[in-house]
Amino acid sequence: MLDAVVVGAGPNGLTAAVELARRGFSVAVFEARSTVGGGARTEELTLPGFRHDPCAAAHPLAINSPAFRALPLDRYGLQWLHAGLPMAHPALDGSAAVLSRSVGETAASLGPRDAGTYRRLVEPFLPHWDTLVRDFMSLPLTALPRDPVTLARFGLTGLPPSTWLMRRFHDEKAKTLLAGLVAHVMAPLGGLATSAIGLVFLLAAHARGWPVARGGSQAISDALTAHLTDLGGTVHTDYEVKRLDDLPPARAYVFDTSPTALARIAGFGRAYDGYRYGPGVFKIDYALDGPVPWTAPEARIAGTVQVGADCAEIGTALHDVSRAGRAPERPFLITVQPSVADPTRAPRGKHVFWAYGHVPSGWTGDLTDVIERQLERFAPGFRDRVLARATAGPPELAARNANYVGGDIASGAVSGLQTLLRPKLSLFPYATPHPAVFICSSATPPGPGVHGMSGHNAAKAVWRRLRQP
Repeated sequence: MLDAVVVGAGPNGLTAAVELARRGFSVAVFEARSTVGGGARTEELTLPGFRHDPCAAAHPLAINSPAFRALPLDRYGLQWLHAGLPMAHPALDGSAAVLSRSVGETAASLGPRDAGTYRRLVEPFLPHWDTLVRDFMSLPLTALPRDPVTLARFGLTGLPPSTWLMRRFHDEKAKTLLAGLVAHVMAPLGGLATSAIGLVFLLAAHARGWPVARGGSQAISDALTAHLTDLGGTVHTDYEVKRLDDLPPARAYVFDTSPTALARIAGFGRAYDGYRYGPGVFKIDYALDGPVPWTAPEARIAGTVQVGADCAEIGTALHDVSRAGRAPERPFLITVQPSVADPTRAPRGKHVFWAYGHVPSGWTGDLTDVIERQLERFAPGFRDRVLARATAGPPELAARNANYVGGDIASGAVSGLQTLLRPKLSLFPYATPHPAVFICSSATPPGPGVHGMSGHNAAKAVWRRLRQP
């Protein structure tokens, strides 16, 4: 009998398996698809030689993850590559707010009236970042805070809505930059703890940047898998689990799945009926004949580029999707240009690029023209660079990854109390109605992103059970 079986070979499932194997437990992972990866994969989606990331591409949370930093993933080929800037947010006038490794450079890009305010916001936390991110991403009840004072100060700043945080700033550049950061998790700007979301992205960039993985995000998943194999764990692909009886006997079962799938497989009935899924996304992967012709020079050297004219436009796009249930006319876009940092991702002189905008859950329309019209506002001539495109709306995303219910790449709405307490209102979020079954997906704290911390935290709950006589 195995000690633990993990269902789902995404970053969280693989991290949970590694953590258990490191402690001497026998572990097997079962993945429905033919390759490991979940939200961290790399595929040739458009043309030969163009390597795209179907989901996550830039990794501020991965490079800062306490779980990943404790593992020797570099020995298994994981190499972080940095663009000239972690992120840029261009304006229609050709200027840009930037998120740089340098606090001073970032502050200066926001203008003289807001530079000092920005410094006062981030500088108190940066000396304590490694401890803070460990405390922040380990909650709840998986570890005692190492620096409760800094964590409490972070909570006082981060728990209010981001609209409150924006009031500290005078000019549009700072407010727009923050609004875009919050919109990464498709959260309404006025929601609980949305200030914390923006702060985490800011601090992560200043601490270690927003890199890409050399060769593609698949390198993260492959490194975790290779480490697990060296520790004695096994991985089985092309193995779809429809019920618990499909799995071998084990003392514990750990699910890197949506709560909906877990309830169906484990026979938990309506245990997670209260769990809410958020908006979907419409994503386009591009093969380009050259770099994106951004008007703002800063955007040309940034790994990630946020696209939204101002705070009001971003807020309207989020409202249209989350509250009105319609696709926005001018969507807020998150774009990543991996080949700016990693030329191995495309043939010489060519580039890979992706962009996505938010749409209602399960939306079946085509947002291609709307997205490209939005890009043309900030990068005139963009369409002339397109060699090929691969589009994926909510149905296609959900078909590729069952955790993306309705196209929700956050695996659950990041709004209200569910921002902090997911998948249920519980002090033990990784436990389920069955004492031997656990959940470790992005539906559990600390939530979405490629960081492995949900798997890391869940593994602690599992090994406590396995150590019981």
